[in-house]
Amino acid sequence: MSGSTPRAPFNLNAWIDANQHLLKPPVGNVQVWQDADLMVTLVGGPNRRTDFHDDPIEEFFYQLRGDMVLRVMEEDGKPPRDIPIREGDVFLAPAHLRHSPQRPEPGSIGLVVEFARPAGVRDAFEWYCMSCHRLVHRAEVQLQSIVDDLPPIFAGFYADDAARVCPHCGAVHPGRDWPEELRPQTAGTRAAAEAAEAAEAAEGTNDPQDPHSQDVQAP
Repeated sequence: MSGSTPRAPFNLNAWIDANQHLLKPPVGNVQVWQDADLMVTLVGGPNRRTDFHDDPIEEFFYQLRGDMVLRVMEEDGKPPRDIPIREGDVFLAPAHLRHSPQRPEPGSIGLVVEFARPAGVRDAFEWYCMSCHRLVHRAEVQLQSIVDDLPPIFAGFYADDAARVCPHCGAVHPGRDWPEELRPQTAGTRAAAEAAEAAEAAEGTNDPQDPHSQDVQAP
């Protein structure tokens, strides 16, 4: 039995509220404990990322608020598949599943748990062509801090024009964001988009500059 002093429990919801400002862009995530064998991270939405994580160990997802989509690349050369993880859902990603956590909902919050990496065990981040779905670029890292280690890797790929050219078909990876037609959607973001379209259509129908747009009034 370990002789270390146990940490005091705390209220997670209160902790989230106190750190809410960090769970938004551009930071987006906070690691709860810095000196534990488990990396416990709170991640907020919305986010923008097109990478796929090759994690050498299992990764546990618990969606606390709102919904997310886990986009997975199961076979090189085939389109990715979206796995919806709704509020209250848990999901255990197996080791080496290429996965891209997509959190399009503002205000959504997820808990991600994974073991700290032993020395010599490296994570990788991959980007796939959006035309032929083949591997475009892979970057490996000895991961120590999710918050500190990942942004330089992503920024390096986004800024490297040569690295974003697909070696298989020549298409250029867009970098930071998905094209409009490929952006992941949750039920919440789809409903919001439909409501916005309906409001825009209604506004156009009732355009006061158009004499034919006014509702017919009873005499």
